[in-house]
Parts: sequence; C-alpha cells; structure tokens
Amino acid sequence: NESADLDSLTSSILYAYIRSLAPPKNAFTPLYIPLLNIPSRDISLRPEFGKLFEYANINATHIVTLDDLPEPQDFSRKAEQTRWILVDHNKLQGSLGTNFSSRVHGVVDHHDDEGAVRDDTSPEPRVIEKCGSCTSLVIRTLKESWDLSNSTSSLSSGAVHSQGDSLMNDANVIRAWDAQVAKMALASILVDTANLTAEGKVEQADRDAVDYLEAKINLSPQEAKNWNRDEFYEEINQTKADVAALNFDDILRKDYKQWTENNLILGISSVVKPLAFLAEKSPNGSSDSKEDQFVTAIGDFMAARDLTIFAIMTTSTSDTGEFRRELYVQSLSAGHAAVNAFASNAAAELHLEDHHVPSLSRRPGAAQPASEGPCSQAKDMAPKGRQQKQEASCAPVEKGNQRRSWLMRLAALDQIFIPPLDLDMKVPVLSTGNGERMMPERPLGSPVIS
Repeated sequence: NESADLDSLTSSILYAYIRSLAPPKNAFTPLYIPLLNIPSRDISLRPEFGKLFEYANINATHIVTLDDLPEPQDFSRKAEQTRWILVDHNKLQGSLGTNFSSRVHGVVDHHDDEGAVRDDTSPEPRVIEKCGSCTSLVIRTLKESWDLSNSTSSLSSGAVHSQGDSLMNDANVIRAWDAQVAKMALASILVDTANLTAEGKVEQADRDAVDYLEAKINLSPQEAKNWNRDEFYEEINQTKADVAALNFDDILRKDYKQWTENNLILGISSVVKPLAFLAEKSPNGSSDSKEDQFVTAIGDFMAARDLTIFAIMTTSTSDTGEFRRELYVQSLSAGHAAVNAFASNAAAELHLEDHHVPSLSRRPGAAQPASEGPCSQAKDMAPKGRQQKQEASCAPVEKGNQRRSWLMRLAALDQIFIPPLDLDMKVPVLSTGNGERMMPERPLGSPVIS
C-alpha cells in the first residue's frame, strides 16, 4: 500500500515472479513488473528491505519505483499500454488512480473491498478477503501455477546463465531461486502475524503459506542449509524496528499514508518505537521545552504536506515485555470537530485512555495558557464521567489557525486505530483483532504492472 511496507513489497514481487514464469494463456503480456509505490530514495528508510534483499539475492537498485514511471503529463498517453494488478490494496488513488483506474484488471488484497475493481478480471484473479498477510493470499492464488510451471523451459532463453550460474544445473538454479523468493515471501507473513502467533489475525491461508514456502526452501540444499524460521523472523523483525539511524522526519515518512476526505487532508504515520523515543528525535528549536519542539516539528511535517489532521500510532514493547500502542493526534482548527467527535464517540469502544509521556505532557497543575487554547479545550476529549488528566500537548496559535493535539493510549491491544476522523466520514477508522473493520481502508499501494 501507500506506506510500501514489507507485505506490499513481497506480494508485488512474488506475484510478478510467478506470473512471469507461467502467464495465463490469454495474458495481456508475458512480462509482469512489480512496482513499489514510493520514490527510490525511500527504500533506504526501510532497513528490513535491505536485510531481506540479502536473503532474496535482490539488488535494491533493480527495484522499480515511482521514479521509473513516465511524467504525470504523459500518463494518459501511456495508460493504454498497461494493465494493472493491485496487491495489498484494492483501489488505485491519487494521480495513478486518475489515469490508470480503468486499466486495473486484477487484485489480491486483504483489506475491505471498496468496490473499485471490476467483478470480472479474467484472466487475472479478483481476491479480496481477510488474512494476516496479503502475501499469503498471493501464495494461495498462484501456487498451482508456480508448481506446474515448466520452469526450465520458461528460462531456456538463457536467463539462468546470464546470472552467472552457468556451471550449475538449471533445475538446481531454479530451486535456489524459488527458495530465495520463498524466504522473501515468508518475511512479510511472519512479521505481519508475529510468527503465526497473533491471535485474531492469523488465518489458515497464512499457516498454509508458511508450510508451502518452507517446503520450497527445503527443496534447495544450499538454501535449506542452516535455515531456522524463528531466527529468521527475529532478525527481520528486529531490523524493521531499528530506526535509530533515521531522523525525525524520516521516521514519520517510513510508514506514512495520506488521503483527502470531505476537503480535509489527512495523514497517519505508524512508528515502531514509543512516543518518548520520537520526542527525543524531534529537532531542537528555539524553545527549551521538548514538548514545544515536538509539537513544532509535527506542525512543520503537516505544513509540508498541507495536512489538516495528522496522527501517529506507535507500537512498542515495554521493559517488562508488555505490548503497547500509543496514539498522538495533532490538528489544525479545521479538523478540531472531527477529532473531538472521534475522541468522544470512540473512546469507550476503543478503550482509549489518557496517556502520560513525560516529555510530551504538561505536569499536573502546570500553568495553562490564559486564552482559550488547546489544553483547556482538550478536556472535552473523553466521555463524560472519566477523570481527565491535563496531558494533551499545547501548541501555539499562529495567524488565527489553531494547532491542537491529543495524546491517548489504546488499552485494548488487539484493536488498531488508523486515522482520527468524524465517524460519519467513509474513511478508515478501526481494524479489530477479530478482523472486523468499522470502515473501509483507503490505501494506495504497490501495483503490479502487466
């Protein structure tokens, strides 16, 4: 999807790999090209990609990204020369959607169906259903083609030998390639399902895909040697969480989605560290207060993207092993009503709690702005009867457009808040542990061009 996470990467490459080995008889073209929906410079923000490329024997410079597409003014002229298969999302948006939506001829996705893809996508699949990982659905959909493809004849043109494997038997090379692709696919499934332990998220398709992919690995002696699934998962997962080398803006950009709804521009970043870590990363400004520096840095991030509402959702593990989620929301005045509606209406259902992060929260009893401002208004944040803590960050009023922020913790750890919006809006709000979604998700993701 638009955040170009591990699942988007692996599902697009996997789909293109299998389909290019064994395209349907009436395929538009025998060549399927995986497209990662980010600029090439953003690949470096995802250290887990680099680690996975080592296992899959992929050169990062060979990944096709948005930088490789024609200029937007040339899209309409090029549209008829392509067909698009969507993976890990089911609605093409933005300038890509404007120009290429009519060229979408297939989808494999595990989000709610937005009804944007035609019912008949033959010969490509139309698979949209709940699953822990989109990659698992790609495996289930295409594994028969993978197994039945005459891989040796498919590559008899010399592709094997062009890779420097001329001294090896072609069949052994293909088994090794398949095993490397299998490791790549396993990474996203294991990360998305916490190594098949995430209750309420793991589906049978995920379990079957893991078994199938491990069998592929075991068919290649050189790739099966020293293979250990648990160690592999820990390595990829820990690499994904290692954002220490990234600066403040890069951390927010690493897993970021943006869209427009009801004339409001909305954004959300998912961060694999607690807010306290992110606060320490915020650039030093003119203020000595880390809180003010953080709020100002968020405001700058929003201004650069013309955002009305911006949310940060964190996931982390405490020193005692407790899994935690935090939610931080910052809004311009045009979005205050929408965020207040969310905080009031969804607090009970989502088990939202006021949350204290020392570097981002004013001390109880600390002086508040004399004028009607963010902190005093934030008391309306939770349902009546709940004790309020003065822990919403305060932001300055600039040119009459008030910045305001909310800080909350999601007590129900199997529930994931996506963006903070008026619940009447038809936009993503909640994904629950049992897979139900209150509102459809609107991602922009990794098209596979064919």
